[in-house]
Amino acid sequence: MPHRIPPAPFDVESLIPELAGLGRESTLLYPRRGEPGVRDSSIGGPLLWPADEPWPLCAEPGHWEPLRTPTEVVGPEPVAMVPVVQLYARDVPELPFPAGMDVLQVVWCPLIHDDEAGTARPEVYWRSERTAGAGQVVSDPPLPYAYDEDFVPRSCTVTPTRVVEYPNGDLPTGLAQSLGQRFDEVEEAFGFSYYEMAVTVQSKVGGYPGWLQQPDWPDCRCGRRMDHLLSITASEPAEGRWFPLGEQGPESSDPGSRTGTDHVVADGIGHGGIDHGGIGHGMDMGDLGGVYLFVCPECPDMPYAHRYDC
Repeated sequence: MPHRIPPAPFDVESLIPELAGLGRESTLLYPRRGEPGVRDSSIGGPLLWPADEPWPLCAEPGHWEPLRTPTEVVGPEPVAMVPVVQLYARDVPELPFPAGMDVLQVVWCPLIHDDEAGTARPEVYWRSERTAGAGQVVSDPPLPYAYDEDFVPRSCTVTPTRVVEYPNGDLPTGLAQSLGQRFDEVEEAFGFSYYEMAVTVQSKVGGYPGWLQQPDWPDCRCGRRMDHLLSITASEPAEGRWFPLGEQGPESSDPGSRTGTDHVVADGIGHGGIDHGGIGHGMDMGDLGGVYLFVCPECPDMPYAHRYDC
């Protein structure tokens, strides 16, 4: 069942007609510490991975582990990738599954890469649940012999919840500046800002990337701008507009109360941080950043790209 979230105190497009048509459907994932199985949607959980298919390894010579002293390149042995996301069509049908596929899997190398992205390097797999689960599946995937703990998620269940959100960094050129006074008037009248009420910065499918820096949409080789597939972000809402009703927050007895856009980064077991009531996947992702994945559903092989933002 999806979460119930507090209702918006105002209708965005009624108050700000210039934003008409910019709302996008997004599926918020709400990762929570748990023990999902291979046939469950999850973040950091086990994957429905056929036992006869080699586990993905990263053999890039340019990955490194920044917490070593001194910082040094890791290698030369390939590093086992770690499970990051598994989503089933029955839970998130909005995903652009290729024909005959109904499972999305994302793994990545949990080391920093010396490239333009400067982060963990993800790989995307599309599967048929029937085909992948017809035989034995991997029960104990190999563990990376070296990793950056900022990019190793703890095992989390997800609760896909559909919402409509509006752009943050992707507001049309000049519109954010021209609407600045209007945004101030809305906040003064309702006690909530546009950015608190209409923009989400959390792990999600579709919608808008929660850019912290300037937007950097990748283009497909066909010339088309890629679509936002999903975001995995360090921060998750702990209170406020996007925090589920009826769920206890780490610092509030009233999860539906307005406390701004407070977020937590929930450090997982072994990460040496505070467990904020099981909220989040435990990855700091550098400086509270996010990894955004993009695809081109118009191309037959569904090419993908990623961006790192912190």
